[in-house]
Amino acid sequence: MHPRTPPDNPAPADPDQIRSAIAVLAAANPGIVEIDAPLAEFTTFRIGGPALGMIRVRTPAEAQKFLKTASELKIPVAFIGGGSNLLIDDRGFCGLALKMEIVDVEFAGDIVTAGAGLPFDTLIARCLDEGLVGLEFASGIPGSLGGAVVGNAGCYGHEIGEFLVSVTVLHPDGTVATAGPGDLDFGYRHSALKENDDLLLTATLKLGHGDVAAAKAVRAEWIAERSVKHPVTDPCAGSYFKNLEPSEPGGRRRAAGEFLDRAGVHGMQVGGAAVYQKHANIIINTGNATSADVLELAERMKRAVQAEFGIELVPEVRYLPWNSGDSRICG
Repeated sequence: MHPRTPPDNPAPADPDQIRSAIAVLAAANPGIVEIDAPLAEFTTFRIGGPALGMIRVRTPAEAQKFLKTASELKIPVAFIGGGSNLLIDDRGFCGLALKMEIVDVEFAGDIVTAGAGLPFDTLIARCLDEGLVGLEFASGIPGSLGGAVVGNAGCYGHEIGEFLVSVTVLHPDGTVATAGPGDLDFGYRHSALKENDDLLLTATLKLGHGDVAAAKAVRAEWIAERSVKHPVTDPCAGSYFKNLEPSEPGGRRRAAGEFLDRAGVHGMQVGGAAVYQKHANIIINTGNATSADVLELAERMKRAVQAEFGIELVPEVRYLPWNSGDSRICG
């Protein structure tokens, strides 16, 4: 892995220079680069402006080619997977979005290797069809496998990092490497892939052979529970804030939603962004929300909890600014 330590105050990229560089990339790859590509439709929030350019990456070779070229042309890059857990700036992204669409799956005994662009829930269903159990706890979680690994997605006491054998990643210089769990520094909703410029290509997981019927019943139960607690039609990015550390060693994390509920955030709304009535830790897009609406509402929610309990909530949703002067890794 290549840890990245970005400068404290990176200089904003020059949009005209970036646009010119993307035009060069597009001219050299006719029909591959989409100019001024709308990004809102690729996120579950349905919020955000266009990227100056976007490429749909369907093979590791394509990812290797375009990430290396972008690095040579000094084009900032954002990696977009399933688009859950992601808020994109209203202006869009001043750079190139690589939309991960590597979705191949291979099974070998109790080992499964899949592309980072495969929807996580699709992988869970495929594994059960192959007689492999273990991931059903995450049934119904939106987003891609890549996003799940990068954010160490989990619920009900489990995380995907428990099952990871290895990943293949692409470094900015175009070289491909393999990394194991020890390299990824897994933590709560965290991995080293959040802190560097490596692009996740594939992930290999070790599951188990077990009672598939029971696992499918658990899967159906979790999906049904999510449909009750989570928005079905209103766009959102899932839980906005991370749960808190346990109050005592070995205990369970404390739900941020409970503190938000007790702080009275229900009914809060800024523009088109509102607190979901059934879950205080979810912000929904009521139809015309902007990223500015969401950020302001989240700040008000955070201040309410701080004032009531002296607790500072930390966002789980990742925000992609228009021009940070630095490339970003997204969900």
